[in-house]
Amino acid sequence: MHSVSEAVRSGKAIEKVLVRKGLTSPVMNDLFRQFRSSGTVVQYVPEEKLNRLAGKNHQGIVALISKIEYYRLEEIVPFVFEKGKSPIILVLDSITDVRNFGAIARTAECAGVDAILVPVKGSASINADAVKTSAGALHNIPVCRTSDLAFSLEFLQNSGLRLIGASEKAEKTYFNTDFTLPFALIMGAEDRGISPRIMRMTDSLVRIPVFGMIQSLNVGVAASLIIYEAVRQRTLPAGN
Repeated sequence: MHSVSEAVRSGKAIEKVLVRKGLTSPVMNDLFRQFRSSGTVVQYVPEEKLNRLAGKNHQGIVALISKIEYYRLEEIVPFVFEKGKSPIILVLDSITDVRNFGAIARTAECAGVDAILVPVKGSASINADAVKTSAGALHNIPVCRTSDLAFSLEFLQNSGLRLIGASEKAEKTYFNTDFTLPFALIMGAEDRGISPRIMRMTDSLVRIPVFGMIQSLNVGVAASLIIYEAVRQRTLPAGN
């Protein structure tokens, strides 16, 4: 318990904390106050899971340290503008599959995306599988976490970025959209899409035309197509 408390207090990047179901004590009450103030994700699990992770010497609590260091969105965006670049921020709303996450991060890093924004809750853990699938890209592209995705998107809008959501329900196709201006691309989960609250915040929605029997693409493929359309537009010679 003291090790976990020190990790939180010192600002370690923690993916989540696993707590044995039913665990209560004065020390745990203090820990929960730390978790709330730091926005740490807590998950209650059977003791057997903790035993598999740490043997039996765990006192009912295990913290999973992130494989990467997280960045602050409020520092990334001004820095990109100061370099004279038109920012591209990739927002992943409830993307929980680690391999999809890693593949998307790989594309984003190759395309020069400035940062990836994810919610603290309901997002894939950045574990060894995610890093491996990203081919190491997750060590090179800034990843920002937020406890309030809507608040962070409002910050992006106030900073001059358009919020563009990917949705099969959109009327406009992605290749008829101007990506040369600063923007944040929002990708939702494959089963549910962008959450309704976030959808209402978007400035525009775009879709990828689909003509086959299967009416949707893998989210990693969809993100790649849209991101590289932005790259194409931004690298075209003037007048083309």
